[in-house]
Amino acid sequence: MKKFTSFICAAACFAAAAVPFTANAADGDKVYGTMNIPYADFYAAELNNSVPVDAVSSATTSKWNGNSTGKMGDDGKWQSGGLAAGTFNVKTENGGGKILGVTYPVEIAKADLEALTDKYGFTELSEKPKAYKPVTVESGKASFGKLVDADGAETLSGEMTVSSLTSWGDYQINVKGIPSNCDIYGVIVKTKEGTDYGMRALENIWRNGQIAWGTGIKEKEPHGNTLSSEHYKTSQGQTITDVTFITLNGYSTLSGQNVYLPIKFADSLTVESGKSGKGSVTFDNTSFPADYKLKGTVADGFTVSGNTVSYSNAQPGSYTLTVSDENGKYSDVRGSFTLTTDAIPVKYSDGKLVAADGASLTDAANYLKNITSVTVGEKKYATGRRGVTVIDSQTGEIKLDAKSGEENVFDGSGKYKLTVEATGYEKNYEFEINDQASVTTTTTTTTTSTNTASTSKTTAKATTTTAKKTTTASKTDSPKTGVSGAALPVTFLAIAGASAFVFRKKKS
Repeated sequence: MKKFTSFICAAACFAAAAVPFTANAADGDKVYGTMNIPYADFYAAELNNSVPVDAVSSATTSKWNGNSTGKMGDDGKWQSGGLAAGTFNVKTENGGGKILGVTYPVEIAKADLEALTDKYGFTELSEKPKAYKPVTVESGKASFGKLVDADGAETLSGEMTVSSLTSWGDYQINVKGIPSNCDIYGVIVKTKEGTDYGMRALENIWRNGQIAWGTGIKEKEPHGNTLSSEHYKTSQGQTITDVTFITLNGYSTLSGQNVYLPIKFADSLTVESGKSGKGSVTFDNTSFPADYKLKGTVADGFTVSGNTVSYSNAQPGSYTLTVSDENGKYSDVRGSFTLTTDAIPVKYSDGKLVAADGASLTDAANYLKNITSVTVGEKKYATGRRGVTVIDSQTGEIKLDAKSGEENVFDGSGKYKLTVEATGYEKNYEFEINDQASVTTTTTTTTTSTNTASTSKTTAKATTTTAKKTTTASKTDSPKTGVSGAALPVTFLAIAGASAFVFRKKKS
């Protein structure tokens, strides 16, 4: 029978009473309550997988502890619980914590409960739950059976996509149409090959149907947490058919999928850096499997042949090389690289950075969008989504009203020295202004870099995903590049010249 998840999940929140095993929600010799069930025990009867599900270690100071459950508010709207809703945990010595498992309803014989040496934090419920784990006891040890779902599994009508280019593991699936108005206690990913995988809060299960896991290629996620991969290693090269969510209302399953998990052999590519304009760089392809049919893409004006990336008229900046297997067997792999110049294509004039003599408007626009930091006096301000806008990346205007938090960047002292750093530009640009933004002097300083190659690293949990039921996310992008198609509108810079004138994005 199809369940009405939005209402029942909310209603199923535990009305728990910490009393001995008297028969509030008893059924004959059975009693119902909640237990703190370790992940290995919780999933043991649910999966076809010889490797047990491990606890989740977290290096963060708070997310692992966010185990409060959600509830329906007085306004009839669902109020979400913590990122680790419904779990139990222990604090570790390093200030982080470990998520050990979930607190879930159980059915157990009264005699068995009394015989248990470790009662798993049993707390009796006032009503028989909609879904529960049956518990049997032998020699004082509990075993947790397959979940009993009184109404039968709910059939979900959503869809699923997969990415093998995520910061949060080796694979990430995004499921639309997940159970609503309830907490997710577990997720089971089933494959055509017959192996099942149990997912855990925080490391695997995130908000809004985002589920990620590592298979041993990517070792750490962006917060520095080591990914536990033993349980998931065999998922490489398998095809997902079903995803089942476990809530207090039982099972909710998205079935009928046919999503291939492309084999991963590397987490990133190493690509050498080069000079802007016309030239070429190489990347390391020694780890590629022999049957990998390589196709590489960067941006307009770039071509890839073998392990060489050639380009013409390329602006300074950071670029991303994406290599795909045309046969579809293996995962895409990416690497970032930088093209540099020793030229500074801007100058300071009348409160703005404008195109320098001999530089084009496109050159100046490219410089502005590649600015990474501005030092005012002795204090350095990073740009970007979480940074401070000291120089407008579109118009080049110096923002004299810029603030860092509650602090003014320009303190009213009258004269300021500014040092600008930009990706792809070997020299910093220095100039002085006063609070009326009139120019005094301009100089350049050289920034020395010893890096000749770089590898890709992404940090957004809102990850790149593919089209429905595709194998990998293969997106041609060149963030902060100067290709002509990505040039900023020139209107502001043209007007300013006549008058004397960043993408980053899951967790634990």
